[in-house]
Amino acid sequence: MTTSSSGNSAATDVLPVEQYVAGLARKRMAAGVLFRDPAERVLLVEPSYKPNWEIPGGAVEADEAPWATAQREVIEELGRHLAVGRLLVVDYVRPQDSRPEGVVFVFDGGVLTEDETASLVLRDGEILSASFHTLEQAGARVKPLLAERLCAALTAAREGATVLCEQGRRIA
Repeated sequence: MTTSSSGNSAATDVLPVEQYVAGLARKRMAAGVLFRDPAERVLLVEPSYKPNWEIPGGAVEADEAPWATAQREVIEELGRHLAVGRLLVVDYVRPQDSRPEGVVFVFDGGVLTEDETASLVLRDGEILSASFHTLEQAGARVKPLLAERLCAALTAAREGATVLCEQGRRIA
């Protein structure tokens, strides 16, 4: 605070909006969708560009909402417009592997019927295959962080809840 010529205190240390915004922390964001079959196995996709499997989803692009990302990625990866439901998981991920900290959202894709599963179309060579797996089987195909997140998401779907996670582990 400084004193103006009239003797009144006035705030003069206010940053311009552009400068303030430029100094804010940046976090990466990703969104995925948990699809299940009637046996409560989870749908995993096998990407062509990395060894570990994933759930359908990907990075949130600039000016894109996480739920829009989830819908876009389902269409891109599975070739179908499948409903993206309520939020199951918000997961804070610490910096790792030269990646900055981030937030991952997992939405409920519901239970896919046999016909819906048979009509999936894997396009563009990005996804090699898609199949359902038990949590134990998934744990052998995905990174440990995603294995933890899948467990939390499946529990949230059963409970009708949204859960908070840190590093894939449920905290609330």
